[in-house]
Amino acid sequence: MLKGKTVVLGVTGSIAAYKMANLASMLSKLHAQIHVLMTANGTNFINPITFETLTGNRCLIDTFDRNFQYSVEHVALAKKADVVLVAPATANVIGKLANGIADDMLTTTVMACKCKKLIAPAMNTNMYENPIVQDNLKKLEHFGMEVIQPGVGILACKDEGVGKLPPEEVLLQYILREIGEEKDLEGKKVLVTAGPTIEPIDPVRYITNHSTGKMGYALAVNAMRRGAQVTLVAGPVSWEPPLFIRTLPVESAAQMFDVVTREAPSQDIIIKAAAVADYTPAHTFSQKLKKSEDNSSISLVRTQDILAYLGEHRQPGQFLCGFSMETEDLIENSRAKLEKKGLDMIVANNLKTEGAGFGTDTNVVTLITEEGARQLPKLPKSQVAREILTEICRRLDAGEGFSLTETE
Repeated sequence: MLKGKTVVLGVTGSIAAYKMANLASMLSKLHAQIHVLMTANGTNFINPITFETLTGNRCLIDTFDRNFQYSVEHVALAKKADVVLVAPATANVIGKLANGIADDMLTTTVMACKCKKLIAPAMNTNMYENPIVQDNLKKLEHFGMEVIQPGVGILACKDEGVGKLPPEEVLLQYILREIGEEKDLEGKKVLVTAGPTIEPIDPVRYITNHSTGKMGYALAVNAMRRGAQVTLVAGPVSWEPPLFIRTLPVESAAQMFDVVTREAPSQDIIIKAAAVADYTPAHTFSQKLKKSEDNSSISLVRTQDILAYLGEHRQPGQFLCGFSMETEDLIENSRAKLEKKGLDMIVANNLKTEGAGFGTDTNVVTLITEEGARQLPKLPKSQVAREILTEICRRLDAGEGFSLTETE
């Protein structure tokens, strides 16, 4: 994902410095080029050799080290950087950066960088809340740097409060938002639906399906990383709401219909990846139904068709993409759905295909439009999401036309 990208990590003198080794490892697995800068105090908490082993690059500390390949290493590295993350950022380094003090390799390099700079404070609560530190953080934001809010919990000093360095996965998500994808959806508003719906029978029982929301969440995250303003309408799933995405939780098909149709008019792209129930109980009982010796049946009624409504009320220039889960006649059934509901594209998959369907980390899909169909190989759902959004971007690119070729 990060092949060809250069990430500069600035590590300062905080006990949380040890966490940065894991982040460097995570970035390396994504094939980023990683350069670590450390303050002299930072080396008291973690050995530079750790970073050199994980990144394959020399850890830079001394501005005047004569063994550098370049005589002005801080400038050369600044030119290569795609993003800079200073984490953990101490009050001392925050103060230096906010006031233009560049007296070591870390601060001189950050000063020379023109790329996006992320600052992740980590310190004692009283230090973090000190008005001087808060003023310096506001200065950093004024100068275009992004401050990552610290977490709350038990600190190294055994105090409890704000000041914890966020988890490495959170820091990674900030980096991926900046350089994980090309920003070909910059300025676009994208709505994605994900997960199942649940249709209550009584306070204990409900009708649902096996959807986990993985595909929809992958689409929302990929769209966000491409620069879109994303709204995710999510049925009941076990995942935490993704960072940087407006997430609207719903439960029933009726709730999803209400939220989607309310949000739809302002969206440029709508991707309906949720597995919405086609039927709901005609009556919901307020008390638990007791079993008896006789058989029982539940009367069902149709739910409102969200995709059909969107097709009938589409806004000018709006792109509509649906999903089709089939067990037979995949292309024929999906193409009929595409035409009936007035969609621009439909993503079809067969539940019986190995590696496809609910709950898996992979998917096997066919992208279908009026012009053609193309089956993708089995891919991780994150890659499937990238392929889907790439096709949508190509269609939205005026004059380029549609890139799919018929494979039936």
